[in-house]
Amino acid sequence: MPNDWATFGADLHLELRGTRLRAGLTDALREAVRSGRLEAGTRLPSSRSLAADLGTARNTVADAYAELVAEGWLTARQGSGTRVARRAEPRDRPRHRAPTPPATATPVHNLKAGTPDLAAFPRADWLKAYRRALTTAPDEAFGYGDPRGRPELRAALAEYLARARGVHARPGRIVVCAGFAHGLTLLGQVLRDRGVRAAAVEPYGLELHADVLARAGLDTPALLLDERGTRVEELPSLTGCGAVLMTAAHQFPLGGALPPDRRTAVVDWARASGGLVLEDDYDGEFRYDRQPVGALQGLDPERVAYLGTASKSLAPGLRLAWMVLPEGLVDEVAAAKGTVHGASSAPDQLAFAEFLRSGAYDRHVRAMRLRYRRRRDQLVAAVAAHAPATRVGGIAAGLHAVLTLPPGTERATLRAAARHGLAVQGVSHYRRPTAAAPFPDALVVGYATPSDSAWPGALEALCGVLP
Repeated sequence: MPNDWATFGADLHLELRGTRLRAGLTDALREAVRSGRLEAGTRLPSSRSLAADLGTARNTVADAYAELVAEGWLTARQGSGTRVARRAEPRDRPRHRAPTPPATATPVHNLKAGTPDLAAFPRADWLKAYRRALTTAPDEAFGYGDPRGRPELRAALAEYLARARGVHARPGRIVVCAGFAHGLTLLGQVLRDRGVRAAAVEPYGLELHADVLARAGLDTPALLLDERGTRVEELPSLTGCGAVLMTAAHQFPLGGALPPDRRTAVVDWARASGGLVLEDDYDGEFRYDRQPVGALQGLDPERVAYLGTASKSLAPGLRLAWMVLPEGLVDEVAAAKGTVHGASSAPDQLAFAEFLRSGAYDRHVRAMRLRYRRRRDQLVAAVAAHAPATRVGGIAAGLHAVLTLPPGTERATLRAAARHGLAVQGVSHYRRPTAAAPFPDALVVGYATPSDSAWPGALEALCGVLP
């Protein structure tokens, strides 16, 4: 009778026929290798484990392994166990394979905006915070928990945001989420459930964010742009508009701060209309030439939903972000979070809370602010020396700069960059389809993205393609 079995070390599913177990085992292993079910390098179970699974003597398995090693099907080395030999190829594998499509070439230099220097992640300090957090974590922290997030993190965020960003924050107003897009998804769902039909967006920005709102069922009309930035005075004329998404402290990607009179105007619109301002404070910690511009939320905490993230200050892979909400929105957003996939793990939240409380986050931000400012200054100096017709703007804050090019040269410059292995995007990439009065030809250069070792080469490559 056939005898089917599998082992814990390798899922063999070998079929042993007949009464001669050793011969059946060697034949079954040969066939498994020949057919490709056991790939080269696969580690087989020890002779003791396999003998126990088969209910036979260990010597029977050891002899079968030895025979296959001698024939070249297997290899055996002290400390490495018994493995399928790498020269044993399946005989029935087809000779001619379908051609593999060419892989997309990886850029040599990456100057796309939106990512910090990932090599600078504070691994040692984060590990210390993680250990301290896990050591003191209550048992209930490893359960499902409050959909608003761990109370330890919400308390630490409330203290930090009030101090560093001027946010009117109490732990009860904060909902932790797994990234800015996750938080925006929750808010879009709640706004739609409340009957909001449209959420206005800035004329330039990440299309992903407008798409998130559109998937929630909201129209996303684009506001207009002038030399002072986004024109908010048009909000009252937008039919059905109950919200507006803004990067008030540092417009992405153009780089300016919303002027004080327009900050006041957008809050006044929200008060008069019952609307909501969605404030994306994506890189508020990184301001270089003067004191940071405080969060818009401080002007009216009941009309502004503040969204922040650790993606720029630490790393996007942490999936840690937060919303500071008007009192009347907290329960609805928390309820929506229970129906939308995506959440930050409790241990990561506890570690981040410890990272904030210990002062490690402040130290890291200060160190990165100095590093990024040096890079910004090097960028400005290099462009002035190599491409004097190119103007560098949007440099008072953030992790990117806008290089305004001679008219009609953006596409040609991007083609030259691609030929030289340089990943960078033009400002037209961020223009909303419905936006009027396009910004002049320009590149959006993320000077924070490369590591310290890669930065000089990336800067040289950039200067080499500028007109």
